[in-house]
Amino acid sequence: MSATNPVRETLNAIYQSDSRRVLATLIRLLGDFDAAEEALHDAFRAALEQWPRQGVPANPRAWLVSAGRFKAIDGLRRRKRFDALDESGHAAEIAVHDTAAWADAESVEDDRLRLIFTCCHPALAPDAQVALTLREVCGLTTEEIAHAFLTPAPTLAQRIVRAKAKIRDARIPYQVPTPAELPERLDAVLRVVYLVFNEGYTASSGATVTRHDLSGEAIRLGRVLVELLPAPEAVGLLALMLLHESRRTARTSPSGEVILLDDQDRSLWNRDLITEGTRLVRQALSSRAFGPYSIQAAISSLHAEAPNAAATDWIEIVGLYDVLLQMGATPVIELNRAVAVAMRDDPTAGLVLIDAILARGELRDYRFAHAARAELCRRLGKTTEARTSFERALSLTRQEPERRFLERRLADLNQG
Repeated sequence: MSATNPVRETLNAIYQSDSRRVLATLIRLLGDFDAAEEALHDAFRAALEQWPRQGVPANPRAWLVSAGRFKAIDGLRRRKRFDALDESGHAAEIAVHDTAAWADAESVEDDRLRLIFTCCHPALAPDAQVALTLREVCGLTTEEIAHAFLTPAPTLAQRIVRAKAKIRDARIPYQVPTPAELPERLDAVLRVVYLVFNEGYTASSGATVTRHDLSGEAIRLGRVLVELLPAPEAVGLLALMLLHESRRTARTSPSGEVILLDDQDRSLWNRDLITEGTRLVRQALSSRAFGPYSIQAAISSLHAEAPNAAATDWIEIVGLYDVLLQMGATPVIELNRAVAVAMRDDPTAGLVLIDAILARGELRDYRFAHAARAELCRRLGKTTEARTSFERALSLTRQEPERRFLERRLADLNQG
């Protein structure tokens, strides 16, 4: 036991740090998600049996990949589904294309990137892309993903099963897109990563404002993308997530109540994340290929650099929202710009813009639009309109801290 315990601890550490890398390479070698998952667990079981006797290998990840691959081949032999597996023709049938995989270090490092792009392939439905990415790239359990997105675990499991079957049956290639395909495909990957982050940073429902496990996974994914594919928008998205995440601790009170940006204790903001985020913003903007994530990150950096709410450069923020709208107008960007205009000019100017957006009906069921309108009406002394908008926002929210915040706002109006 004295020899086994340190090895077990080492193996646990390797599982935490490298299991997703091992899985990505096994998927490339075996051409099947489920076979690779089984091979991964077989490899770690073999390590648990052999390493106490033989010692930890010099390159544990290479050992695990080789062990997993050969365990998979042995399993196929036992099931007599294939004969003469060492012959090239049969090896090709089980997608073992590179029998010396580990000798190609660059290919192995690309395996994580291949896996991300495969999980986010446009042939898959958006919810399937998110579920598969969290399961295969991040290693979250089906139950954890189901809990995060308020989906029954059996439903989520079927979603993942169907996504894997789609990849297999449609012969979706397990590869990084060609340069011509990359811009469109990268957009899909970034969208999935940001969706995961948003659910972690501002949970759509539940007992807490944030889900650090999800925002943390999104940031980890963002770092992997920047490491393997440092495109300006990947850098911009990572900067945006880091700058948002820097404020997480200050966004709620010790009892879990919502604290608005203007009222946050900025000494609680994580200066290391702000420093890294602002550096990445400058890196992204220094290229000529930046996009909306980089502009949003620049807006966040202006908030992060202001010593207090009053010192925020709202003129520059409105200008950046103007640039963002030119890149691609959306109602939510318009709403955010309207709030910035209210801060730059006065609440009336912002309210006019929000009313125009709501009149079009596009944000009729968006709780933040009604909450923003209610806040501006409150500041202008329009108590009746503020109450109506707060009540509408309250009817749309499923997050308990937000509900309590809106209820306090309504109670304050009624007392006033």
